[in-house]
Amino acid sequence: MSKDTEIDMEEVKLNEVDQEKQPMTGDGPSPAGETNGSVKLKVPDDDVTFTGLSKEELMKVAGTPGWVRTRWVLLVLFWLGWIGMLAGAIVIIVQAPRCKPIPEMNWWNEGPLYQIPDLEAFSGGMKGLEAKLDQLTQIKVKGLVLGPLHTVQADYVETLNLKKINPLVGSDEDFEAVLTKAHKKSISVILDLTPNYKGSDPWFTGSNEVVEKLIDAAEHWINLGVDGIKVSALNIASGFADWPKLRAAVQGNRTEDAKKRALMGVVAGIPALQVSQLVNVSGVDLVVPDLLSTNVDGVERIKAVDTLHSQQSSVGWGLGASKPEPLSKVATTPDLRHLYQLLLFTLPGTPVFTYGDEIGLLPVNGTESPMMIWDTDAESPNLDEAAKAKRTERSNLRSWFKSLSELRGKERSLLHGDYYPLSSSNSSLAFLRVWDQSERYITVVNWGAKPSKLKLALPPTEGVILPETAKVKLSTDDNLAMDSSVNLDMITLGPEKAVILQFPFTG
Repeated sequence: MSKDTEIDMEEVKLNEVDQEKQPMTGDGPSPAGETNGSVKLKVPDDDVTFTGLSKEELMKVAGTPGWVRTRWVLLVLFWLGWIGMLAGAIVIIVQAPRCKPIPEMNWWNEGPLYQIPDLEAFSGGMKGLEAKLDQLTQIKVKGLVLGPLHTVQADYVETLNLKKINPLVGSDEDFEAVLTKAHKKSISVILDLTPNYKGSDPWFTGSNEVVEKLIDAAEHWINLGVDGIKVSALNIASGFADWPKLRAAVQGNRTEDAKKRALMGVVAGIPALQVSQLVNVSGVDLVVPDLLSTNVDGVERIKAVDTLHSQQSSVGWGLGASKPEPLSKVATTPDLRHLYQLLLFTLPGTPVFTYGDEIGLLPVNGTESPMMIWDTDAESPNLDEAAKAKRTERSNLRSWFKSLSELRGKERSLLHGDYYPLSSSNSSLAFLRVWDQSERYITVVNWGAKPSKLKLALPPTEGVILPETAKVKLSTDDNLAMDSSVNLDMITLGPEKAVILQFPFTG
């Protein structure tokens, strides 16, 4: 190759390199100082910031006719909206149904009341009772009815001392400790001061000396902190000339902010109409009749409730409570115990139980009190199958009792609602509990040995309308599952079964 040719090739290579250095965009020559692929941006030297309008500029703009009109329109719209909401609220309030005034309620209406006539059998004495108060709180007991605790020989008035506690059950200090702990747990305490509780005549033929001792003792225990006094044979006691003095000793000095003391009486063997009259004449706060125990016919039982339901704040219902005897003396099977617990918790009045009713404690022969059983929640691996089954039975019944107690305590219809009978037969009954705009409840029980068919209906004149169906709230009948729907036109309930039905207020 010649030298000139080599020089030409070198020029070509240089030209190719120069082409690669040309700018990537544009056909013209690149500006001075720029290299291939580079772009120069000119950024202003001074930053631009927005300072808004000055006060003078704002005032000038705000004063223009357009902004003035806009502000007036917004102001008018605001006040029109506010007035419209106020008018709507007034219309809603005016058209809303009026709430029914709550009737006067006292602590003994909140229930249940729990009678412990024999502290030795219940807990081994007063100190044992103090230790067991926690378990009574669990089942929502609102009041204890203790004793009688005073010292007396049967039918021997000379040894009567209504202010002295029998040393076999505890001392005054032990009793005061029970009062203190019970009150901390919102449990009230009623003391049974029936004078001759061990003898044939509870009032020793009603001598003035006995009544005077009773009045003196009532003042003593009330001053010590007792919340009420109970006496038996109220129909006799209220006929004493000094009965008004006893009432004054217990019920006197009542003020709005002070806790009321209860005067409680027990009656037996008199019909419902006389019980109603006795409530009015005696002036007691709570009377406990034996109407459910003496009447085993459903028609008669519901008639008794019909007679007394308007006085429900002054009536306590029990099954054996007037003796007092265990509920299981009448309710001889587990199903019946569940049934009667349900019935007592839903009747219009205060449920009254004797200790052990929550676990189906069985009575013993003679006058001896049954020993309370406390193994309901205990673990005992050495028990045989029969003993384990009994313990499970007691535990289930106690849980049922607790569920009923909780339900009654929170539902106004059951706590103080109106009562309407729906159906009754020789071995069954049904009734409705209603309060204002609260949930409504229907109780249906059949203590007979055969299934019972009940048609639940209300006369139109009652002013309450039953729906076609209701929901099962609590049930002991496997054919009526919880939350299932039941046709009220005809409900079939198995033997010794009970159910609570619920339906809402519809306005």
